[in-house]
Amino acid sequence: MRDDSPNSWEARADAHSFYGFTDLPSINERGAVVLTHGQGPYVFDVHGQQYLDANSGLWNMVAGFDHPGLAEAAKAQYDRFPGYHAFFGRMSDQTVMLSEKLIEVSPFPRGKVFYTNSGSEANDTMVKMLWFLGGAEGHANRRKIITRKNGYHGVTAVAASMTGKPYNEVFGLPLDGFLHLTCPHYWREGRDGESEAEFTARLARELEDMITREGADTIAGFFAEPVLGAGGVIPPPEGYFQAIQTVLRKHAIPLISDEVICGFGRTGAVWGAETYDFIPDAIISSKNLTAGYFPMGAVILGPELTDRLQTASDAIEEFPHGFTASGHPVGCAVALKAIDVILNEGLMENVRALTPKFEAGLNWLLENPNIGEARGKGLMGAVEAVRDKATKTPFEGHLSVSERIANTCTDHGLICRPLGQAVVLCPAFIMTEPQMDEMFNKLDAALKTVFKEVA
Repeated sequence: MRDDSPNSWEARADAHSFYGFTDLPSINERGAVVLTHGQGPYVFDVHGQQYLDANSGLWNMVAGFDHPGLAEAAKAQYDRFPGYHAFFGRMSDQTVMLSEKLIEVSPFPRGKVFYTNSGSEANDTMVKMLWFLGGAEGHANRRKIITRKNGYHGVTAVAASMTGKPYNEVFGLPLDGFLHLTCPHYWREGRDGESEAEFTARLARELEDMITREGADTIAGFFAEPVLGAGGVIPPPEGYFQAIQTVLRKHAIPLISDEVICGFGRTGAVWGAETYDFIPDAIISSKNLTAGYFPMGAVILGPELTDRLQTASDAIEEFPHGFTASGHPVGCAVALKAIDVILNEGLMENVRALTPKFEAGLNWLLENPNIGEARGKGLMGAVEAVRDKATKTPFEGHLSVSERIANTCTDHGLICRPLGQAVVLCPAFIMTEPQMDEMFNKLDAALKTVFKEVA
C-alpha cells in the first residue's frame, strides 16, 4: 500500500510524474512502484521488495535486467563514439553493420533499413513511405491504411490511428483514412457453429469487400501483428495470413508485418511471419531489437519496396524524413549484441524448450471456472476472465477484475499485465523452469483470491 509521507518515493512520483497507460484509481490507492535495479528476470523496488517480472519490462527485456554483454556493448560504444545521426550521407560504422545484419536475418534476399527511436515511429515512418510512393507513382489518392480492431501499432497520431482501440477516441482519433477490420479472435468473434476455417474465410471476404468498397487505388497498405500483442495476445486463426495475403496480392496492396513484439524470438522463431509461414513486404521492428537496453525502431524493407522507394527518392534527390537519433551508434552497437545474444547464446532455444511448459501452465489456469480462454504462442500468453464460461460473459467493467488480479499479483511479488478482461504473460527468454512455476503459482493464487471477492 502507498506511503503518503511527504518525502516518500510514492509521494514524489505523484508530485512530478504524469502517468501514461496507468490505472489511476490503483495509483491513488496504492501509489507507484518505484524500482531501483534488476537481476535476471527480477526487479527490486525502493523498499527492497523483489518481483518476478512476467512482463519482461514491456515485452522487451528478454535477456533480463543485468546482462553483462549488453551493458558492456553500450559502455564500449559510449567510450568510442557516443552519438551521431544518419542524415546527409553520414552514419556510424555500427549503423552500417546493423543494417547488414538485419537484412541477413530477415526473410528478404535483399533490402534496406531505416531507423527510428521506437516502434510507433517506425510504423509512422512506414505509412509516410507508402504515402510518398503513392504520390511519386501517380496515385495521390492511395493513402488509406487498413489494420484490425484491437491491433496495436503505437501512439503517434498516425500509429494511434492505426491502433484499433476505443481509448484513442479521446484524442479525436483515428484520422480519416484509417480503416479497421474485425479482430481475428476466433474465440470471441467466431459465430455460433462457425468453424475456425470458416471464420478465416469470412475475414478474408471482409477484407475483399472493404477493398472493393473503398477502391483498391485508394489503399496504401495493410498492417498486421503476427500475434496481436497489446490486444491481449491473440494468435491468428488457422490459415489467416495465407488467406489475407492472397487478397492483398490480387490488389497489389503491401502487407506490413508489425513485429515490434513478435520479432526476435517471442513466438519461438526469429520473426512472427516465419512462425505463420508468410513473407511480408516490410517488417517493423523494435523492443527485442535491443533487448530493451536502448530505445530503437527499424523499418526493414523487402526488395520491391526498396526499389520503389529508391526510385521515388532519386526523382526528388532525397527522402525528406528522419530523426535526430536515427541509427544512433550506441543503439546500433547494443542491437548488434542483442541479436547475437538472442540467436547465439541459447535464448531462442530456451523459448522453444520452455514453450510446452508455458502452454501447460496456461491450460492449468484454464481449469479455473472463471477463466474462459487460455491462449498464446511461444512465450507470450494470456488468460481471459469471465463471469460465465459457458456463455463467455465477461465480468462487469466496474469490477476492474484484471486490474485487481494484477494488483494482487504485485502484492505477492509478481508483475503481470492487465489488458481488458485478460491477464497477459510475456516472460523473459532467460526464464528457468522453477521461475515459471513461481509465475504460474502466484498468478493462480491471485486468480482464486480475486474471483472469490467478485463472485
